Amino acid sequence: MKSFTLLFFIPFFSISQNIDPLRTKDDQAQTHWVDSIYKTMSLEQKIGQLFMVQSFSSQSSKQNKPIKELIEKHYIGGIIFSKGTPVAQAKLTNEFQRKSKIPLFIAMDAEWGLAMRLDSVYAFPWNMTLGALKDNGLVEQTGIRIAQHCKRLGVHIDFAPDIDINTNPKNPIIGNRSFGESKFNVAQKGIAFTKGMQSMGVLACVKHFPGHGDTEKDSHKTLPTVSFSKERLETTEFYPFERLIHTGVASLMVGHLNVPALDEGKPASISYKIVSGIIKQQMNFQGIIFSDALGMKGVADYADTAQVDLQAFLAGNDVLLMSSDPLKGIEALKNAYNTGVINEYRLAYSVKKILKAKYWVGLNKYKPIPLTNLTKDLNMKEDELLSEKIYEKAITLVQNNRNILPLKDLATKRTAYIKFGDDSGWEFFKNLRYYQDVVQLKSSSWGALSKEMAPYDRIVIGVHRSNTNPWAEYKLNAQELTLLQKIASQKEVILTFFVKPYALLDVPNVKQIGAIVMAYQNASIAQQKAAQLIYGALPFEGVLPVTVHKDILFGRSLPTRSLKRLGYGLAENAGMNSNKFYKIDSIITEAIQKQMTPSAQILVARRGVVVYNKSFGRCTYDITSDQVTNNTLYDLASLTKILSTLPELIELYDKQKIKLDTTLATLLPILSGTNKANITVKEALSHYGQLQSWLPFYRATIDSKTKVLSNEVYSPTLSSKYPTQVADNLFIKEHYRDTILASIAQSDLIKQKKYLYSDLAYYIFQRYIELQKGKPLNEIIQKDFYGSMGAYQLTYLPLQHFLKSQIAPTEEDKNFRQQLIRGYVHDQGAAMLGGVAGHAGLFGTANDVAKMMQLYLQKGYYGGIRYFSANAFDAFNKTYFISDRNRRALGFDKPQLDGQIGYTCGCVSPESFGHTGFTGTFAWADPRTQTIYVFLSNRTFPTSDNKKLITENIRAKIQQVIQEAIIN
Repeated sequence: MKSFTLLFFIPFFSISQNIDPLRTKDDQAQTHWVDSIYKTMSLEQKIGQLFMVQSFSSQSSKQNKPIKELIEKHYIGGIIFSKGTPVAQAKLTNEFQRKSKIPLFIAMDAEWGLAMRLDSVYAFPWNMTLGALKDNGLVEQTGIRIAQHCKRLGVHIDFAPDIDINTNPKNPIIGNRSFGESKFNVAQKGIAFTKGMQSMGVLACVKHFPGHGDTEKDSHKTLPTVSFSKERLETTEFYPFERLIHTGVASLMVGHLNVPALDEGKPASISYKIVSGIIKQQMNFQGIIFSDALGMKGVADYADTAQVDLQAFLAGNDVLLMSSDPLKGIEALKNAYNTGVINEYRLAYSVKKILKAKYWVGLNKYKPIPLTNLTKDLNMKEDELLSEKIYEKAITLVQNNRNILPLKDLATKRTAYIKFGDDSGWEFFKNLRYYQDVVQLKSSSWGALSKEMAPYDRIVIGVHRSNTNPWAEYKLNAQELTLLQKIASQKEVILTFFVKPYALLDVPNVKQIGAIVMAYQNASIAQQKAAQLIYGALPFEGVLPVTVHKDILFGRSLPTRSLKRLGYGLAENAGMNSNKFYKIDSIITEAIQKQMTPSAQILVARRGVVVYNKSFGRCTYDITSDQVTNNTLYDLASLTKILSTLPELIELYDKQKIKLDTTLATLLPILSGTNKANITVKEALSHYGQLQSWLPFYRATIDSKTKVLSNEVYSPTLSSKYPTQVADNLFIKEHYRDTILASIAQSDLIKQKKYLYSDLAYYIFQRYIELQKGKPLNEIIQKDFYGSMGAYQLTYLPLQHFLKSQIAPTEEDKNFRQQLIRGYVHDQGAAMLGGVAGHAGLFGTANDVAKMMQLYLQKGYYGGIRYFSANAFDAFNKTYFISDRNRRALGFDKPQLDGQIGYTCGCVSPESFGHTGFTGTFAWADPRTQTIYVFLSNRTFPTSDNKKLITENIRAKIQQVIQEAIIN
């Protein structure tokens, strides 16, 4: 066969009623090509062009042999591919095209992408999901991406979009394939989808005329009846088709439907009155008309195969799709031509239209499909990015009693999750837990479940059923319906459907349900985004495309506002290039291999979205030790300063309890008369108060002769005299915190007034905060911040809340406690305070550290709560002594000045801020780029003498990669 070069000419898009959707810009060249091909064709070749037969790339070469014969001997015009794999289909397409004298039309049913028929390819959201969008631009983008996939696989026609108006919830075959029940919404979405698809040089095909949306039977199995009046059909069912015709859709498919008002007793697909009378003459459609598959029971039972094919052509169809017996059909049409039933004009009309369309898609200069990277090209990052945007905007809040969504009161209301359905809800549950300590309840009987859910205030129910196709079972079973009513009668319920929205029709009493969310599909992205919407990381924007209950009608939309909680998504949608992130993986993997740290947890967020959150390594260098996960807690060391003490001080400053020039003696009168008395809050927080860097308090508790811990200071057992635990089987005597504070008060100042990093002021600030609020610091910070922020994995005293196996060890302590430190604070001074200190003692995950950093980026606002004013934050994120080469703000570290040694990459803005921690931790936020970077590690294991992580500047190298990944 002659080889052609692939070239696409995109047709004009017009609103003219006389539009020819197949005419290209170079219409004279198009006409010349069509005429030159047609005049060389025999009758057999012309008739063959009318037939499009089905092929499965999953079938063997032997099974496809009849198709090859149809191509070579009977000159069929096209192939519609069904199930198989992309590579196998591409190979088969290339083979078929080589055998065809005139390039073949390749078609597919790919309504939600090639995944409708093939494995190993990307599945886009279904039309019902798209129907919930306000932004039709996303629908157009979907059409574009699907067309690009088709084009890459050598597919010229996609039998999409389905523009049936689904007004019957019991419709067995359309349902989720429809954009909804509104003719206007269906038309608008269909126009957008078609515009996107045809802009890429792929023919769209609207279906199933005159409308398959209000049937209760499947035309694959029988002939459904549409019993509406002609007036109803013309004003409703016809509307989307007319709008698409007037805006340039290239082709149209006629369904196997019995429509008495239009033609009594004849399926629409073989009705002259419908195909020629209405579509061609009344609607003036000049594109290609496809019959629906002629082997379907809806038409095949009407007459024998040959007669069905002939009648379909006589009715006005241009392409006879999937004949039950193409050889008989071809023979029937040949006989009809030879006997004058079909004349040359009628034959030329359709054949030339087909050739014209082949020119439109570039088959005048055909090029074989390249196989290299084919599967990769059909699973691109762009597809995930688009789907993420779609689900964010489509998921719909349809009931919200007492405005319970987005969920608030995280500190006071406990939440549990119950899964209904037979498919996975893991992504939903996992994402719910990003925001709150949500527990899954698994009891199936009411008696057991009622006891299990007793401690919880709110129950999130997810309905999860198969997402394999739009026809999958979607209903709640009888037991689930009963449980739902009982649960809703006792608890605040958030019911989330990851199925066809009509599932709600079976729920008799929806009014007692607190909130109802339609997520439409059980796709992983839908589950992720539904959780984020429920907790207010995103605003609800979707609009219900169908009526789902007598009390919840089409068009219901209950928009919410974002609570400015962290979201979770793809980097590119946050303006970052995820292809750069492999460098992060490489840097930390090498660091672990070179034993700079046994493990690490790294998070990157931008514009309020976590785009990277990964854990590496094991708890220790022992290959049998536990692999760390994103739920492993790390000793945060000095990050405690900015994550615990500092937010409390900012809040007190905001409430005018303290001022920046307030002296330490004013905060703690016991400092009056000492050399600390006149040091100001500003100086202390800027590490500019001449305080010593640290004091080794623990050394005074080691017996100078025996070199072991003093029996007077410590005891191996808990008692009223030794009430404070320092480590396993180690308790320090009561009131020793006063001894520590006295040691600080009596300590010398450094002689020169200069910047010197010091822990000592934070012991003072801790005591002040506790005196002000009447509670220990761990309880204060939990009540004031962590509880309401959902930072349940940010805590002091982690062994009171988590298993030891969930906490990374920090050191084999040979200098002080003589044991493995795991779950107890590494810092000696903080340990002697019982694990709760202003400078150290906090444990957490990167995810919860990021919540606090996002609070700072948002200048005191998070989760719908204003914790402190923007002005207060600005006062603390300011350098006051930079003229003295002191880069520090109040509590926050800042980028190093020229010539200074520091921990940042030197590539972040002056407005950026953060802190480091001795155990190998780092948290940094940059207001200019709206980025957050959290690095947690246990580099101190097995010994804190290992400083390779610091000397190799691993944390700064990763920060450099993050900066390089920023796109816009």
